[in-house]
Amino acid sequence: MKLSIRTAALALGVLLMTAAFAAAAKPSIGVAEFRNKTHAGWWYTGVGWDLADTVTNELAALGSFTVVERANLEPVLREQDLADYGRVAQGTGAKIGKLTGAEYLVLGSLSAYEENVKGGRGGIGYKGIRLGGKKDEVYLAVDLRVVNTTTGEVAFTRTVEARTGGKGFKVGVFRSGFSGNLGKESKTPAGKAIRAVVAEITDYLDCAMVRKDSCMAAFDAKEQKRKDSLKDSIKLD
Repeated sequence: MKLSIRTAALALGVLLMTAAFAAAAKPSIGVAEFRNKTHAGWWYTGVGWDLADTVTNELAALGSFTVVERANLEPVLREQDLADYGRVAQGTGAKIGKLTGAEYLVLGSLSAYEENVKGGRGGIGYKGIRLGGKKDEVYLAVDLRVVNTTTGEVAFTRTVEARTGGKGFKVGVFRSGFSGNLGKESKTPAGKAIRAVVAEITDYLDCAMVRKDSCMAAFDAKEQKRKDSLKDSIKLD
């Protein structure tokens, strides 16, 4: 009986150590308030944090990260006043990491939003407002940066795009739901595009920061396709 108790105790110890190691191996990550560089009509005060909360929920649902809650992150970020997303002042990142426990900070900016998009962004457009094409089609893009809070350097960067409307559109895996007032956009074309971008962001972070395997080939192919499309749309003399 004594041997059985000792064996059980050892087994429990191994399980606890394994669990502790697994938890320590998970990247600790926080998501900052998203910024808007467009004229999207659905963007209002508070949407930046609503998007951050949605991404946070999706990352937590993955189970691959140790996620820092907004309640612990927001006061520190406001105090540090990150003036320019994508760049963290020297010493600021380390302080954020120390105060919040986040090894990495996700920074996102809505860099493009276009309505009435058909195919390859058809119609006439100016500063994110377009005429022509189908009214139920939306295009948006998010510039994503992940900052290492120890070094202050940008560890990962990616532009994630989504176009919704028409046949064959797939939102992808969306594990939780919209946070805050974004819920009212859940059934709109813009909401579908937001869901697609959030799913793509979380899958990319999981691939680049946790899995680190052949999954990156698909993301690299998408990035190359995006760059090629951008080059084709630019007319140079």
